[in-house]
Formats: sequence, C-alpha cells, structure tokens
Amino acid sequence: MTTLPRRTFMVGAGSATLLTAACGNGIGSRGADTIDARVDATLNFLYSRYPNTRELRDKASGVLVMPLVTKAGFGVGAAFGRGALRVNDVSVDYYSATSGSIGFQIGAQQYAHALFFMTDEALADFRRAPGWAAGADVEYTLNENGENISAETTTALSPVIALIFGQAGLIAGATLKGTKYTRIIP
Repeated sequence: MTTLPRRTFMVGAGSATLLTAACGNGIGSRGADTIDARVDATLNFLYSRYPNTRELRDKASGVLVMPLVTKAGFGVGAAFGRGALRVNDVSVDYYSATSGSIGFQIGAQQYAHALFFMTDEALADFRRAPGWAAGADVEYTLNENGENISAETTTALSPVIALIFGQAGLIAGATLKGTKYTRIIP
C-alpha cells in the first residue's frame, strides 16, 4: 500500500477543492428556485436527447437529478454538485453529492447524472438515510459516445439505475461509486 505524506495529501486536496469551486457548479446558489430551474433544464435535455429515458421516468418511484457535478483532481480528486429529488415530477427534497478519490488522475470534468429509484422501497431507503452512498445496488448506464440511453440497456430488477450524461472535460470514465448524497436545505 502506498502512503502519501500528510503535506502531499493536503496540497492535493486543496488543489482539488479550488479547482472544483472554480468550475461554477452551483456553489453559492443555494436557492430552491435555482436548483429547480437547473433540474428542469437537465431533464428537458435528457428526455429530448435520449427519448427512451422517458420509459425509466414513467416506471420510477422517484428521480434524483444532479444537473451539474464538477470533478477535479491532481492525484487527489473531489467532486461536488447539488440537485433535487423528484417524485411525481415535484421536487420533494434537495441533496448535495460529494465524493473524493485518490490515485492517478489529473484534470477536471463536469457531468450531469440522474438516479432512478425503480422501487418504492429503494426510494424510501434513500430518503430515510442520513447520508446515502452509491454502491453495489446501483446499475450504471453510461453515455460514452452519444449512444442511446434506454431502459432496455438495464435490468428491470435493479432497485436504482444511474445515468451519467453530458460529460465535458478532461477526466474520462465518470462513476458514482462512493458518491455520498446528503439532504440539504437550499
């Protein structure tokens, strides 16, 4: 196992934090109206660009939408975003998404993602948790080269389906594993 000196870790974490903050990811725009407007625009983009995702929406008990997540790293990486949980097309809660990573990485990336809760139980578990982390129970459907995203590319038995789309930047291979979602008051 490789260990990093404390100073290296702190410098890397500070750099990642500054890069993340500088990318305009909604930090400082805490209002519910701003978050809802971004969620609306993101869903409009998702459903118009990938029409088959409407099938997921229609089958889901709820959808958590993170309109803009900024990930940056130089050895140590961090990601942050804010979004809303929609049930029956109404925002019922607001969340932040944060994650950190360590390893070979350099650059910055922005992307949007949506978590489709396919069962009432999965949605209830998410809403009850004081902090929920994306893990093994999430089925990932990635849009890597403009390909169609659809419910057909996932299994019907997955309690949570994650879609990552709209990637822009220099870090390839966005993932939500280890991302922690925390309820916020905008």
